[in-house]
Amino acid sequence: MSQDEHKPGLWSRFSSGQAKQKLLAFASLIALILIFTALKPEAFMTQDNIIGILQSTTVIGVLAIASTFIIITSGIDLSVGVLMTFCAVMGGVFLVNLGWPLPLGVLGAIVVGALTGCVSGLAITKLKVPPFIATLGMMMLLKGMSLLITNARPIYFNDIEGFDQIALGSVIGDIFPALIIPNGVLIMFVMAVVCAVILNRTALGRYTFALGSNEEAVRLSGVDVNRWKVIIYTFSGGICGVAGLLIASRLNSAQPALGQGYELDAIAAVVIGGTSLSGGVGTILGTIIGAFIMSVLINGLRIMSVAQEWQMVLTGLIIILAVYTDNLRRDKK
Repeated sequence: MSQDEHKPGLWSRFSSGQAKQKLLAFASLIALILIFTALKPEAFMTQDNIIGILQSTTVIGVLAIASTFIIITSGIDLSVGVLMTFCAVMGGVFLVNLGWPLPLGVLGAIVVGALTGCVSGLAITKLKVPPFIATLGMMMLLKGMSLLITNARPIYFNDIEGFDQIALGSVIGDIFPALIIPNGVLIMFVMAVVCAVILNRTALGRYTFALGSNEEAVRLSGVDVNRWKVIIYTFSGGICGVAGLLIASRLNSAQPALGQGYELDAIAAVVIGGTSLSGGVGTILGTIIGAFIMSVLINGLRIMSVAQEWQMVLTGLIIILAVYTDNLRRDKK
């Protein structure tokens, strides 16, 4: 398989259509900020609210990064939100119940996420279960396990020194007091940069795009498609483990009933950012922009006292519109 054949979809990733999609997403983000600023200037453009938007984006953003890899392969993972919760719960078990040191407990939670992603990948590749069904089943399984392990009670990290600083501390603020950026936001951006490099500069990224562009051609080229799918789901699961640590640190607790519904926000962020549900096309930058759009929209609607039910309605409409736009873009190509 030649170097160029390793990169199906290369031109489409850098096509004018992709650039226009990201530009449109960024323009939509700016428009939302201007609209909510005009409607509620005393509430929206405050330091506390801006920090709140940044903090809420960290979780959606990291989950969306994990979903980006899966969706580019033309797969889907409905378990990312509940997997995040399960990793938070297991982090609580390691740190609080078993008394592990902080670094080891953090690593353990990420490893649990990776192993769970690996199981999903094996179910899809070895058992031939469709990704939608496999991850839906994993979502229900993990939700039940989180409730069983905790007896449906939260695990609090009050006695774990430094755990809350993972998301709420500010390394940058300690150096530049006027620039208070929570560590969780810094972690999200670092992960975005690292994952963008992996997606565009490594074999993992090349095969991620290849599987979404033409899986059968990749298989006929002698590539072990199943192996790479399992690796991608494992990698995505590890990223969900990071999201679990961030939300647990932010709440200073592992809430076993939390998580379901986050997968919709993550998928919406990915699709809004220009990743095609048909696979083969997507960028991490677009995903991060999409995550900020979701966070600003949800935050703005709450400030406007819009009922949560209508927030869900609008989220669903946005997903449908984003998919419709993606279909129009593919039809033009």
